Amino acid sequence: MSKELVTMDDEKIKPATTITTVVYALQAASFLLGITFIVAVIINYIKRGDVQETWLDSHFRWQIRTFWFSLLWLILGLVTYFIGVGYVILIVNMIWIIYRIVRGWLRLLDGKEMYT
Repeated sequence: MSKELVTMDDEKIKPATTITTVVYALQAASFLLGITFIVAVIINYIKRGDVQETWLDSHFRWQIRTFWFSLLWLILGLVTYFIGVGYVILIVNMIWIIYRIVRGWLRLLDGKEMYT
């Protein structure tokens, strides 16, 4: 679905874009305060209905998947930390999270959906 196919008035899309930006900011802040990552995904689930069938829905899906996959890799990294490979998993997970935040945020600023 492209941005042109689904039109919403600016009154609805602007607040949704702001919420999406806030979620990216909370995800980024999680490197200093881990709890903000959880707050971000809660906001995603609460506000998901507001962005359905818009180009912002792909960003919400991207953000939610970032949370769940990073949590999975965090758990796997912690479980395997003591055999040495966990350290590598945790570092790669951190780099992957940064990549996801930066890529998503840049596409949001360009007004583009994810997964195109």
